[in-house]
Amino acid sequence: MRWKGRQQSTNVDDRRRAVPKKAAAGGIGTVLLVIVIAVVFKQNPQQLLQQLGSASSTGGTTTSNAPIDPAEEELADFIKTVLRDTEDVWNDLFEARGSTYREPTLVLFRDRVQSACGGASSAMGPFYCPADEQIYIDLSFYEELSKRFKAPGDFAQAYVLAHEVGHHVQNLLGTSDYVHQRRGKVSDAEYNDLSVRLELQADFFAGVWAHHADRTMDILERGDIEEAMRAASAIGDDRLQMQTQGYVVPDSFTHGTSAQRMRWFRLGLETGDPQAGDTFTVPNP
Repeated sequence: MRWKGRQQSTNVDDRRRAVPKKAAAGGIGTVLLVIVIAVVFKQNPQQLLQQLGSASSTGGTTTSNAPIDPAEEELADFIKTVLRDTEDVWNDLFEARGSTYREPTLVLFRDRVQSACGGASSAMGPFYCPADEQIYIDLSFYEELSKRFKAPGDFAQAYVLAHEVGHHVQNLLGTSDYVHQRRGKVSDAEYNDLSVRLELQADFFAGVWAHHADRTMDILERGDIEEAMRAASAIGDDRLQMQTQGYVVPDSFTHGTSAQRMRWFRLGLETGDPQAGDTFTVPNP
């Protein structure tokens, strides 16, 4: 993918150097208070003190001076550039429909992060939080995408970010609210089906971005589309379930099969038309 030399997004909150800061436990007065509480409520004071010490580790963050690997810094620059590309494309597309695109913020973190949607670890993978309109990515995920999921390549990495931006687009359009409001009002199987359709539309929007980014900025190189297709296939529900449990349960799908994810990404790439991605009305998305 051609990306060097282009502008990077400034909508980035880089928390990779943030580490938990120990909060003061409160001194001898706090210890005595804990002992009194333990006596009154017949609890183990040592256990309460351990809990207090654990809670004190959430007293904010401090900044680490540990160096960041140059390869990771280049990856961060790449992701910031891709984010800027998505901003350019979606600003134009929203303007064409007579509305304004509100740009999301990208949060880069390590290990754990706190969002308006709650705490999260790197194991969750990249995610979008509609409550704060931020995309959260631990860059180590891309190594996992390459090694564990066998989906290497810079355009595979771009596809992942573009998919999360697709969720932001859905949030702005009200589609995400529609789906989330159905929770508890329909069966689990029906809600899972809606979740799949939401994810497939985000894949479609990733394809729409690639279509317009290539048309206006000539970003695609030979093999890029195949990289994105491998990534879409690698994280299909059917493939992941087969790898982890040895069988597939379609009613529990939340993101769609490998074939579905590839098909909707390609449709977005080929049409470039956001209106052509209504995954909610087709019988079998």
